[in-house]
Amino acid sequence: MKLDLSRYIIALLVMLILIVAAFSGGVVVGATFLPDLATQLPFNKITSSAAQTAMPQASPQELETLFSPFWESWDVVHKQYVDQPVDDVAMMRGAIRGMLDALGDPHTSYMDPQQYQQSNTPLEGEYEGIGAWVDVTAEYLTIISPMPNSPAEEAGLKPGDRIIAINGEDMTGIDPNLVLRRVLGPAGSAVVLTIQRENESQPFDVKIIRRKIAVPSIEGKMLENNIALVRIFTFGEKTSAELHQELKKLLANEPKGLILDLRNNGGGYLNTAIEVVSEFIGKGQVVMYEEFGDGRQNTLKSKKGGLATDIPLVVLINEGSASASEITAGAIQDYQRGILVGTTSFGKGSVQNWIPLANEQGAIRVTVARWLTPNRRQIHQKGLEPDIVVEITEDDIKANRDPQLEKAIELLSQK
Repeated sequence: MKLDLSRYIIALLVMLILIVAAFSGGVVVGATFLPDLATQLPFNKITSSAAQTAMPQASPQELETLFSPFWESWDVVHKQYVDQPVDDVAMMRGAIRGMLDALGDPHTSYMDPQQYQQSNTPLEGEYEGIGAWVDVTAEYLTIISPMPNSPAEEAGLKPGDRIIAINGEDMTGIDPNLVLRRVLGPAGSAVVLTIQRENESQPFDVKIIRRKIAVPSIEGKMLENNIALVRIFTFGEKTSAELHQELKKLLANEPKGLILDLRNNGGGYLNTAIEVVSEFIGKGQVVMYEEFGDGRQNTLKSKKGGLATDIPLVVLINEGSASASEITAGAIQDYQRGILVGTTSFGKGSVQNWIPLANEQGAIRVTVARWLTPNRRQIHQKGLEPDIVVEITEDDIKANRDPQLEKAIELLSQK
């Protein structure tokens, strides 16, 4: 009887996953996310037609035949596995994880309850750890960008750094989501990360003291030559309102130009990206297109009320600019609204739904669409090419020089 009950519960959970994935558009609890930064939350509306496409009709008999090898394996483990009793919950979660892994999409995955909670933390304002946006879709946990004034930045971590060991323990073959959990920890505690960096022949260790991390959103100031600078660190829930207020303050100085700094911004909420772009382009212009697997296309347009739609504009991007940052920069570039300066962006051009499962059993992240710029450019795994390429060298870093910012100031001073 116990085995039959377990089977019933797991079958019910499998059906719940399919139903929630198919009909989440009707009862969303968040906003569309692109990142991936791997550490943020989201959702996108899926129409009923898409749901029908995503959930092909199958009779109970067909489903029973389809799942018979699964139940046969389940029974064998319960009857013959050497260490009894087995953990049914762990096996159920493993089955979900394996089902999603079989799709071959690094951005479609399962998060257990702890992973889901930790993944939501950064956009909620603060957490305890090293202060870095990361990518959990690669072979190793990879730094997208360190947060400003964070332990990660102070330790010299760079975009593209791969964490191959933690406290001397090899992370090869370990799910980067699990690696992320080991990087996080209480403020004041130490963690030693073994870093593999591109163009470095040997890995090296970095000791970092964790701190409480207040996730920044916006920073603005006036620069030389009466030029305004606004830097967006993440596309969170409060970013749009904070940007609007910061622009009001800066534009009151009647600057001759504006620099929008999106460097090392790993992304965030899609809705926030649309609102941010709307500050710089006119109302009703296409910001991006979403293309779904069933051939449907969704057009997302800018909103009214933008404050900086006319001021000369330069946008700074680099390899740490991802997802929502690329949506913003891509729209500005396509409309020739501003000049992109820096280096090629990260290249995150797909849209995921994060769908929480019932009874706090974690969540599944499913790629539901790819997005294109207003000129229908697909930047996934390519990135945005800046209009003017400016590298930052090791010598620049040692001399505390920022040639990308200097170039932006030069361009706006000429205008």
